[in-house]
Amino acid sequence: MSTLKSAKFLLLGVAVASLAAGCGAPDRLAQVGQQPALNAIQDPTTTAGYRPVQMPMPEPQKAHYNANSLWRSGNRAFFEDQRAKQIGDILTVVVTISDKAEFDNTTERSRSDSSSNGVGGALGTAIDTIFMPSGVAASDIASVDSSSNFSGEGSVDREETLETSVAAVVLQVLPNGNLVIEGRQEVRVNFEVRELVVAGIVRPEDISSENTIVSEKIAEARIGYGGRGQITDVQQPRYGSQVLDIMLPF
Repeated sequence: MSTLKSAKFLLLGVAVASLAAGCGAPDRLAQVGQQPALNAIQDPTTTAGYRPVQMPMPEPQKAHYNANSLWRSGNRAFFEDQRAKQIGDILTVVVTISDKAEFDNTTERSRSDSSSNGVGGALGTAIDTIFMPSGVAASDIASVDSSSNFSGEGSVDREETLETSVAAVVLQVLPNGNLVIEGRQEVRVNFEVRELVVAGIVRPEDISSENTIVSEKIAEARIGYGGRGQITDVQQPRYGSQVLDIMLPF
């Protein structure tokens, strides 16, 4: 009977996985033999879930001109340049990620404890004669031995490298002059679309004279690189396998 119940639960899990996989099945079946479609160009601020960035800011300072002076208070440079500085401007983000991490930890712990209690002398002899059974001495009334051992070992070896560039748009100018940027790039090769997303906050001073900025100078950086298409579908388990991996306890 228990075997029948287990089979029913397994069939129920497979059915749930099939329904989950079937939610997007009609759309995928309609695209069989066709190239993945590129997303339409749109204003990122109008997309669902977009929220303006709010950061702690100093008190704004009003700009004023001194008499007989070409310098304006709060200005960052004497001469005007073409680097991005206001909403809608474009700059190039040079993404260079080269991470390598290697850890090797070993832990070993051992503890041993032993104690014994008893009564000797004349009192011990009297206790042996009156109270203790044959073959048991009062000098060995209690004896405790304990020991524990622990051994653990772990290692991490990871290496990631990404080098590319993408044009980003200034979406917001914060009160202190920093720029909120976001850039998206889609490249379709045959039946695979590669997507690159870069977003974060940059200082105008970090933008080079060529109107470029390196990724390590982006605060709150969000960099995503992935794809969608036939190759990506093959590289991941099917929906049913993913659901069973989550539900099954072994």
